[in-house]
Amino acid sequence: MPLLIRDVTLADIGGLVTLNNAATPAVPHTSAAEFTELLAASDHAFVIVDADEDAEGRFPRGFVIAMNPGSDYASENYRFFVARSTDFLYVDRIVVAEQSRGQRIGQLLYDRVFELARADGRAEVTCEVNVEPPNPRSLAFHARLGFVEVARQATKGDTVQVALLAAAAEPPV
Repeated sequence: MPLLIRDVTLADIGGLVTLNNAATPAVPHTSAAEFTELLAASDHAFVIVDADEDAEGRFPRGFVIAMNPGSDYASENYRFFVARSTDFLYVDRIVVAEQSRGQRIGQLLYDRVFELARADGRAEVTCEVNVEPPNPRSLAFHARLGFVEVARQATKGDTVQVALLAAAAEPPV
């Protein structure tokens, strides 16, 4: 079945919140109102769906939310990267439906993120992955994409520790 990557719309929020919250604790549990605020702060938000079944708000296979430097976003992890550089595209979260894992959904979403970073002349793509609670599957996935750890930090009142990751926007020659 062909896949479609498109911009997130307000009609998608219910399905994306369900998908997001099914991935907890890898991503924070988020209410519909909080998700709407996150989308408002983002510069890029894409959903991937089956093209033949697409109707806004139905059947999300995965999504990604990203911010440019200068966004009005209070995340501790985003602020780390802003303090480090202003030459990045920050992935706040990427989620793939459990039943869609292993089908290149995450790779396709990141392909779009890296295309955007290159189009904007950004040096790197950044993100964070939980190390406590552990998320080894995500760490391995990001390593395959060329992400390397640049730091670690405790967040959410020291209840979560994350690896802060960066990858060159341009693929190695």
